[in-house]
Amino acid sequence: QVQLVESGGGLVQAGGSLRLSCAASGSIFSINGMSWYRRAPGKQRELVARITSGGSTNYADSVKGRFTISRDNAKNTVYLQMNSLKPEDTAVYYCQLDRAGVPISYWGKGTLVTVSS
Repeated sequence: QVQLVESGGGLVQAGGSLRLSCAASGSIFSINGMSWYRRAPGKQRELVARITSGGSTNYADSVKGRFTISRDNAKNTVYLQMNSLKPEDTAVYYCQLDRAGVPISYWGKGTLVTVSS
């Protein structure tokens, strides 16, 4: 089993910054990648950013240039640095992990980010 615990959410004004953390524990081997998703009120969940085991990253167009995903392998933690936040970034942010050869994904419980205008 894999456990993912997100932290770092909160209330911030537009233009501000937050850094989300996702700490992984348990059977964290053969990782393909880790991602941040978000679900805004009334909208479907969407991929925000992903980092692979090889260090490649990709981002949603809406956050390119503002968000940065990174990882600390020694701490089994993935981060999402969010700058220049906009009210439309308001959502619950979820951490996700997928492993090679395992047909399911693991999810955290989410952390709420609220950006006020």
